[in-house]
Amino acid sequence: MKNKLVDFIRDYYRSKEIIPLHAPIFSGNEKSYVLETIESTYVSSVGTFVDRFEKNIANYTSSPRAIATVNGTAALHISLLLAGVERDDLVITQALTFVATCNAIRYCQAEPIFIDVDKKTLGLSPTALISWLEKNAERSNDGICREKFSKRIIRACVPMHTFGHPSHIDKLLTICESWNINLIEDATESLGSLYKGKHTGTFGICGTYSFNGNKIITTGGGGMIVTDVKLGDRAKHITTTAKLPHAYAFVHDELGYNYRMPNINAALGCAQLEQLDDYIQKKRNLASLYESYFVNSDLQFIKEPENCRSNYWLNAVICLDSMQRDEILRETNKNGIMTRPLWTLMHELPMYKNCLRDDLKNSRWLQDRVINLPSSVINNV
Repeated sequence: MKNKLVDFIRDYYRSKEIIPLHAPIFSGNEKSYVLETIESTYVSSVGTFVDRFEKNIANYTSSPRAIATVNGTAALHISLLLAGVERDDLVITQALTFVATCNAIRYCQAEPIFIDVDKKTLGLSPTALISWLEKNAERSNDGICREKFSKRIIRACVPMHTFGHPSHIDKLLTICESWNINLIEDATESLGSLYKGKHTGTFGICGTYSFNGNKIITTGGGGMIVTDVKLGDRAKHITTTAKLPHAYAFVHDELGYNYRMPNINAALGCAQLEQLDDYIQKKRNLASLYESYFVNSDLQFIKEPENCRSNYWLNAVICLDSMQRDEILRETNKNGIMTRPLWTLMHELPMYKNCLRDDLKNSRWLQDRVINLPSSVINNV
C-alpha cells in the first residue's frame, strides 16, 4: 500500500520532485493585479483592491459585510472581541484544531473549553456540546451562561470546519442560541464549502477565513471576517487602529489594532477569488480519485458530510491505528511525498493543559489515525 500510494500520487502530479501538501497556484490575473498596485504606489493598507476584495468575498458568500485582515488569526481575535469576550471569560472550542483558534481566545485573556468532535465531520460534536453544557453550565437570571462551579461566563463557541468539511453548524447554532452563547465560525479552511446550500462562515454572528499560502486561495498572508453590517462597521473601525475619519488629523477614539490587509495582498486575493470555483471543482475531482483509490484498502477516506459540499481543502484518510499511520508517514515523506498527521490536540500543549475539557474520546481516536494527503490544485487535469 505504501509504495503504491507514492506511485499513485506521483502519477497524479506528474512529478519526480518533492510533492507538497498544499501549494498555491497562480494562473490568472495575479501578476497584472499586483503590478497595478505597484504602479499605483498604494501597496500598503490603503487601495482599491482591499475594498474590491472585501466586496467580492461578501458577494461570493452572500454576506452583508466582509472585512479584510492581515491574517486569519487576527480575524478570529477581532470576531471574539465583537462577541464581547473579555478577561476570564470561557470560550468553547475543539481540541482537534490548529493552535491559532485557541491563541485568538487567549489574546482576549479568556480561556478555551475543549469539547469533543464528531468522527464523520471532524468538527465540534453537537451531542458532546449539549452533554457538557447540561452537566457543567447554568443560565443565571440575567440569561448569561456560566460554568457551574467557577461561575465564569461562557461567552462564545468557536467550532471549526476541519479540512474544509462543514460541521453540523445548524445544530451547534441552535444549542448556542438556547444557552445564550455567541457562535463564531472558524471557517479558515472552508472557503467555498456549503452546508445545506449555505456558505460556511455565514451561520454565526461572525465567520472567519484564512488566505495563508497553503489555503485554497491565498493572498500570501491574510484573513477575512464576514458578519452583519453593524458588526462589520465595528470590525472595520477597530482593525484600522480605531482612527476617526479626517482629511489630515490623527485621532483615535479607543484601543485599536493594526490588522489591515495590505493592498498588494488584496490584489492577489482578487485574482485568486476569480478562480475559486474552478479550484474547488479540481479539488473535488482529486478527492474522488483518492476515494476510488482507497475503496478496497484498509484505509478509510474522509468524505464530505451529508447535505454538504466540501472544498476538500486537505484530503485525509483514517488508518487502522497509530502504528499504520506512522509507517505510512515515514514511507511517504522518505520518498518526497509530504503527508502529515493531525495537529497535536490542544489540551496536550503546555499552555492549554489545564483547560476544562470533556473526555475528547473521538479527538484522541482520530489523532492516532488521520493522515493528510497532498491536495494541491494543478492546471493540467
